Amino acid sequence: MKLLTCPLNGPRNISEFTYGGEFHLMPDQNKTDARQWAEYVFFHDNAAGVVTEWWCHTASTFWFLAERNTITDQVIRTFEASEVFSQRKAFSVIEDQA
Repeated sequence: MKLLTCPLNGPRNISEFTYGGEFHLMPDQNKTDARQWAEYVFFHDNAAGVVTEWWCHTASTFWFLAERNTITDQVIRTFEASEVFSQRKAFSVIEDQA
């Protein structure tokens, strides 16, 4: 059985988690053009080696980050997103111009 350690709930079976993709810092929405935003959303590095990824403990819906070696599949550490983010991001609403 493969275990993953949730920072909130402790070690759990990997079947309790959902992979959320690679972690990338979000570009400033007010200074990013459509191409840059599309690259942020759709393009991923898919690097061999240590990467930071989003994971969710499905039962508690707790999202966290994990550093994992994609070659060996070894999880180096898991940590709360608050280690990276100091404040919540507010998005502005764009009115439909149709």
